[in-house]
Amino acid sequence: MIIDGRALAGEVLARAKARAAKLVRPLLVVALVASNTPATRSYLAMKAKRAVDAGCVFETRALGASSDDADAVIVQLPLPIGINQKEICDAIPVSKDADVLSSAAREKFERGDEDVLLPPVVGAVREIFMRNDVNPKGKKTVIIGNGWLVGNPCAKWLTQQGAEVSVLTSQSRDLSVTLSNADIIISGAGSPHLIKPEMLKQGVVLIDAGTSESSGTLAGDADPACVEKCSLFTPVPGGVGPLAVACLFDNAVTLAGRKV
Repeated sequence: MIIDGRALAGEVLARAKARAAKLVRPLLVVALVASNTPATRSYLAMKAKRAVDAGCVFETRALGASSDDADAVIVQLPLPIGINQKEICDAIPVSKDADVLSSAAREKFERGDEDVLLPPVVGAVREIFMRNDVNPKGKKTVIIGNGWLVGNPCAKWLTQQGAEVSVLTSQSRDLSVTLSNADIIISGAGSPHLIKPEMLKQGVVLIDAGTSESSGTLAGDADPACVEKCSLFTPVPGGVGPLAVACLFDNAVTLAGRKV
């Protein structure tokens, strides 16, 4: 089954909008921005549209500007070279950290606190699993990449769910062998078509959360032909990405609701 991330995102955003409508005032999401590249402008334009879908007011402000009036604060990544990303993200109050980027918010997530927010990519994975009856407990799970946005939080969450988790990189020597035994694969390597069909066993769940450019077009970590081996497959584009953005705004509504 090919997962339609855009359709699922629409449902998550509609759910968020219904909750946002019950708040006493429109909630404000502020994106702090430090660069003006075409990619950054494109991402921000997309987030602005999804914010409307979630019933949120969305503003962009220069990094360093005040965001005291915001209900949720996000930092548009990546930051330019020379800016300390950890320091900037750690300055976001936990009560406004919809992206779960700060160390304090991430620690709450890793502890599994009762009121924890899931990082958006983890939220997207959970949504896909819940809707398709995927139970990771006891499953051999391979994470490719250990980045702060995809690999690291997905590995933590799947371990919490009782999965047998192995974390590899695109350069790992035993990548093919390990993938061939995996029940679940989540990839955030950013290496175009790294995963080939012959590396997979039949029926694997393959969540492709890696994005990069290949011949001028957006590509995922998995060769599209991998779908023939998969029980679930998320394409790039149109899979995890839109759903993760929807989960970001769902988190924002949750944070705003806690202040009522």
